[in-house]
Amino acid sequence: MAETTAVAVPPLEGRGRDVTFAIGIVVILSILFLPIPAFMIDIGLAFSIAFSVLILMVALWIQRPLDFSSFPTILLIATMTRLSLNIATTRMILSEGHNGTTAAGYVIGGFSQMVMSGDFVIGVIVFLILVVVNFIVITKGATRIAEVGARFTLDAIPGKQMSIDADLSAGLIDEKTAQKRRRELEEESSFFGSMDGASKFVRGDAIAGLIITAINIFGGIIIGYTRHGMEISDAADVFTKLSVGDGLVSQIPALIVSLAAGLLVSRGGTVGSTDVAVLGQLSGYPRALFVAAGLMVLLAVVPGLPFLPFMVLGCAMAFAGWFIPRQLERHTQAVRQNEEQKLIEQKEQEKDSVKNVLHTAEIELCLGKQVSARLLGSHQELAFRVGKIRKKFATQYGFVVPEIKVTDDFAVPDKSYQIRIHGTAVAVNELRVGEVMVVIGNGKRPSVPGEEIREPAFGLPAVSVTETLMEELKREGFHPIDNVSVVLTHLSEVIRNNLPQLLSYKDMKALLDRLDPEYRKLADEICSNHMSYSGLQAVLKLLLAERVSIRNLHLILEAVAELAPHLRKTEQIVEHVRIRMAQQLCGDLADNGVLRILRLGNRWDLAFHQALKRDPKGDVVEFDIEPALLEEFSEQATKVIRGHLDKGTRFVLVTAPDARPYVRMIVERLFATLPVISHVEIAKGIEIEILGSIS
Repeated sequence: MAETTAVAVPPLEGRGRDVTFAIGIVVILSILFLPIPAFMIDIGLAFSIAFSVLILMVALWIQRPLDFSSFPTILLIATMTRLSLNIATTRMILSEGHNGTTAAGYVIGGFSQMVMSGDFVIGVIVFLILVVVNFIVITKGATRIAEVGARFTLDAIPGKQMSIDADLSAGLIDEKTAQKRRRELEEESSFFGSMDGASKFVRGDAIAGLIITAINIFGGIIIGYTRHGMEISDAADVFTKLSVGDGLVSQIPALIVSLAAGLLVSRGGTVGSTDVAVLGQLSGYPRALFVAAGLMVLLAVVPGLPFLPFMVLGCAMAFAGWFIPRQLERHTQAVRQNEEQKLIEQKEQEKDSVKNVLHTAEIELCLGKQVSARLLGSHQELAFRVGKIRKKFATQYGFVVPEIKVTDDFAVPDKSYQIRIHGTAVAVNELRVGEVMVVIGNGKRPSVPGEEIREPAFGLPAVSVTETLMEELKREGFHPIDNVSVVLTHLSEVIRNNLPQLLSYKDMKALLDRLDPEYRKLADEICSNHMSYSGLQAVLKLLLAERVSIRNLHLILEAVAELAPHLRKTEQIVEHVRIRMAQQLCGDLADNGVLRILRLGNRWDLAFHQALKRDPKGDVVEFDIEPALLEEFSEQATKVIRGHLDKGTRFVLVTAPDARPYVRMIVERLFATLPVISHVEIAKGIEIEILGSIS
């Protein structure tokens, strides 16, 4: 349930309100000693009833018990008002009671006639019942709730203080919010402690009312008989009516205030007015209403019981059980629509804001005007296939690539599209709208007319043919590629080439948070004692740069933990991780269980080994190879590698462990997707097929 903040009502303005309040307290105290006329007693008793009703209404409508934190003080004032009026009416009854039932004012006389119906025995019974209800039922229960609430609140203070400090330290709340919560915690403990003591006022008021009524009856009879010459029966009748009427006028406000106190302390942790808290929860279970309605209908048809009351109640509950869920559904739908409207308005405001201009999408596919119009009917398919691409990358590489934003951009040429990473265009291609593409490589051309182009993702030779000749291409054994597939294949390859840039610090933290507790602890130990989280992120980025999956993150952490205490260079840690992940590397690079390898050759192994310059400890500090030798290697490697690639063979280049990073650095500029592994990264038991060597 959402937290509701009460609106504090400012006190009445005026320079003399403090003096007025003090005068009111003095007047209450003065009534204890000074006699007042009957009409003033009527005004005081009417004020006592009105004041009690006001307290009850406020207790019903406040949102939280703390919003009525002045209740103990108000309860004391109300109690003192009633007791002072009790003393004033006692003085008036004993001094003027022989003049009749209106001697102490018309309020007491009216209550004595209305409640007692002229018979003081009825009045005594009603008065005693009210005292029992107030003293034993309401007041005792409210006292117990206040006592337990005060005890539990005080016991919970240290834990709540620690929770506030923890939230503040974690950055979940700011200092201002923490101060507000601490202040509310202090007010809560003070309030329940005060309510525990204030409930004793109500108990004492009930006992005092009972004693005062008994004193009035016996004292009045004695005074009427001895001072005013009344008969015992007449004195008993008059003074009993007056005393019981006075007790009723006092007990009714006391009962109302006791009810307000009980409602206040029994609210617990519920937020909202009492009608929302009570009626909302009672009516929140339609099946309960239907069961209760069925029971009422059953009682209505039982012989000997009145039909109408039970049947009316049963029908009313059945109607409530049918009506309330529909009303709640309409209310929920209205709230949901309101929230959606606010969200749309907020997005519109953010779209037009300057801050939104500064935000760039991590992956963005920008379509030209004609390309967008062509793919407009395929937008749903485009969004579906983009989602499948993200799932494929998550499964293959072990982390979820960012959302791919598809937009129209008038700055892009009409027949072109751009792929942007972090706002920078990394790939641009012209799409032949209304045509299909056939990748031919070094194979035969289709017989149908078409224009020679380059496939955008891998740069392979291809032919662009109009869509009307698609069936002819299929009959010749070719596989035409539609516009959507061309765009998405190009997008996939661009994402694959930019995986390191797409693994953000936040993504890495999310990956660590999904690990088992033991591995989260291992990551914390590594990053607190040997390297930073940014250093661990650099290790993962270097692996992704060579398209090594990080899906087995726990194995990576174990490998890093082995070497991190002894080495600080990220490149050396990555090489060790690759050795530990040899089984995964070979499994991902093998074709049908066979790892086809192309060796570097003895001559080039020796050349690269001699180009490595080492420090006295034996660590490689520099790679220095002659430019002519590097150019010769590039020519030979291109010739041999291109020959195997044209055959469609999937293979890897194998070299010595210490030279592997440098061979990879050179080869990736010639063949970006060709994996380069070392001899020690070939897993045990893997089947190997040697294709040849570069020599």
